[in-house]
Amino acid sequence: MLLYGASGHAKVIISCLRANLIPISGIFDDDLSKKELWKIPVVGSYRTDYKPNESLIISIGNNLIRRQIAVSIGHTFGKVLHPSAVIDASVEIGEGSVVFQNAVLQADACIGKHVIINTSSSVDHECNLADFVHIAPNATLCGNVRVGEGTLIGAGTIVAPNLRIGKSCLIAAGSVITKHIPDFAIVRGNPARVLKITSA
Repeated sequence: MLLYGASGHAKVIISCLRANLIPISGIFDDDLSKKELWKIPVVGSYRTDYKPNESLIISIGNNLIRRQIAVSIGHTFGKVLHPSAVIDASVEIGEGSVVFQNAVLQADACIGKHVIINTSSSVDHECNLADFVHIAPNATLCGNVRVGEGTLIGAGTIVAPNLRIGKSCLIAAGSVITKHIPDFAIVRGNPARVLKITSA
């Protein structure tokens, strides 16, 4: 497996890969001063001719940057599922996505491409997460929640069932979502309220 991004987020992905006994061949990073991460070589900026038969994970937590990078990648994308995660057999998980330690994905959840399901988060039955979503540590999505592309659900957030959260939203840590959220919203609080609608 190859990674793109020699960051703290990459360390968690490396931990997941090692738990699955999957070797990491190298890490791309545009910061040429970085030479290795946890004794894995950092091989410089991305290029398609470096180990072209290896799969790749974009190991960057920022949703927008991850989306920008994805369109330029020539390698196939892998996925990483930590063995401690509880994932129902009916769950669909798109390429490039990662599921970290102790996360729970329940029946008929659908996870898009390049999604981060972070440590100890819970995604309940029939939830649908679009591409480039990040569910931060200890966040809880109750059943049948829809989350739009590029949205960040902050750490410890609780989303009540049957709600729709728009694309490119920022849900602050610890929020409690009890109603639908429009696209491009910045949201915070218990109960959560929309603080601002950003431009597309």
